[in-house]
Amino acid sequence: MRYRVTHVTKYAGDKPVIVGHNEARLRPRQLAHQHCAAHELRIEPTPSVLTERDDCFGNAVASFSFNHGYDALVVTAQSDVVLLPREPAGLEIRTPSWNLVRERLRAHRTLEDLQAYEYSFDSPQAASSAELADYASPAFPAGRPILEGVAELTSRVRREFRYEPRSTHVATRVAEVLQTRRGVCQDFAHLAVAALRSLGLAARYVSGYLRTYPPAGKPRLVGADASHAWVSVYCGEAGWVDFDPTNNAFVGTEHVTLAWGRDFQDVSPLKGVFVGGGDHRLTVSVDVEPQAE
Repeated sequence: MRYRVTHVTKYAGDKPVIVGHNEARLRPRQLAHQHCAAHELRIEPTPSVLTERDDCFGNAVASFSFNHGYDALVVTAQSDVVLLPREPAGLEIRTPSWNLVRERLRAHRTLEDLQAYEYSFDSPQAASSAELADYASPAFPAGRPILEGVAELTSRVRREFRYEPRSTHVATRVAEVLQTRRGVCQDFAHLAVAALRSLGLAARYVSGYLRTYPPAGKPRLVGADASHAWVSVYCGEAGWVDFDPTNNAFVGTEHVTLAWGRDFQDVSPLKGVFVGGGDHRLTVSVDVEPQAE
């Protein structure tokens, strides 16, 4: 599948911004199953300084600053992305048991295990707990292939939690989501990451985009898509496998990967600090448009 992804963020305030410093993680990653064929980042007004680098997780970061005032800021990222099919259905029966993966992580004798090991520790928005271990444990009896357990955990989250926009905010804690049984994709990703870490497994938070479909008989609305979040779990010799707890699915050719980290704080598509602005407004539009092959 080939997509053109357009992500537009607009900030405006009732007073000018005096100075500002920002970071954008809006360039899709280059992966075995994903090729970013083109990427353009447009920033209005033109920043005083713009630099690019990779962060410690390998995500592309554009840092830009303003040493002069502005009334409004518009950041537009446009990317052409090609996605290839991943492993076929049934992969879960070919993965090792979750117990073996946990012991392999603790020993971390290979570079791959060591690099994955850092994702088994707590992070600010995805910390382990006894309650989360209790919630996840029924899906992971001793000796069960790790992705069979992941598939059951994914199904439970979809079945037992209600997707409810504006029921949470960017800093909502996992414990609250577990208690209220509601949230959005970011909350469900944090919940799954923290639950897996509570069992001693390595899981990372993935930000990106999901292709959506209009209702039957309705036209596709430009800009009506949204950012999405899901989970990647380390499976030993089977590597990393992504799954989407919001939609009860393993990730395939309809998910575009932007960045990954320990939790949302590591991969926010756009963040920054500024002086001035007064009462400000933020609007975001995302468009994931399929392209001809």
